This record gives sequence, structure tokens and C-alpha cells, in this order.
Amino acid sequence: MSVWSDFQKFALRGNIIDLAVGFTVGAAFSTIAKSLVSDVLMPPIGLLLGRADFSDLFILLREGAKVQAPYATLKDAQAAGAVTINYGMFVNNVLAFLIVALSMFAIIRLMTRVEATLEDAFGAEKPPEEPPNKMCPFCRSVIPFRAIRCPACTSNLEANAA
Repeated sequence: MSVWSDFQKFALRGNIIDLAVGFTVGAAFSTIAKSLVSDVLMPPIGLLLGRADFSDLFILLREGAKVQAPYATLKDAQAAGAVTINYGMFVNNVLAFLIVALSMFAIIRLMTRVEATLEDAFGAEKPPEEPPNKMCPFCRSVIPFRAIRCPACTSNLEANAA
């Protein structure tokens, strides 16, 4: 019973739900980016380079048993049972990844700028900065501010502060 309740606490935490929403939106965005690459960007690039479709670029490793080479398209080669390296599909997927990564970078950068602008506009106070060092009350050596034990005299500073 305790495992089930622990799982419920884990699954219903806010950050897990946020992650699920982000994953779903990311998957949808990835589909759009792949469509942008394969349906919008690659046809003109392929036309400029003399190929109609990059997804049909492949290296034939072994002819198919059903139909002998040459194959006009990747679909024909796969239908014939040929073994191929589909580097055209790889190029399409790399471009889709780059578009998704660039888009996510732009969105995160924009959100960071908007947050900074809002903080400046509404006068959000910055938390007070803590000093980098402090003095050990026992041996008077300089130690990091957040230290709970002095490295020089090994005194427990947390117990002293309480």
C-alpha cells in the first residue's frame, strides 16, 4: 500500500504534470517541424540540387529478391526487399532536429528576456547577496560562508549558530 501511495505522490506532483504537458507539446511541435522540412524546405533545396526529393537518396547494399535494381525511389527499393542505407531520410531528420532546437532556443531566450523585463518593470527586489566568506568563531580562520564545519579546526559551526 505504501508503494502505491508513494507512486501517487510522485505522479501527481506539479512538475511531473508539467513535464507531461511539455512532452506532448514537444511531440506535436516536432511533427510540425518534420513537416516543414520534408514538405516545405526540402523540395526547393532538392530542386536546386537536381533532386526532387531528398528522402529518396539511398545507398543500395543488396538488391531485393522480388525486383532487380535499379530502383527509382526508396519506396520501390523497400518494396523489392532491397537492403539500403537511407541517408536522405537522415538529412531530413537532422534538419528537422536543427529547426526544433533553434525554435526552442528562440522561445527560451524570448521568455528569459520577457521575465527580466517584467522584473525590471515591476521592481522585483533581488535577494540579498551573502558574503563569500566568514570567520570561524573558534580558530578565526577564513572559511566559506555556507560552511557548517571549519576545515582548519573541524569545529561544528551549525551547532554553534543554533
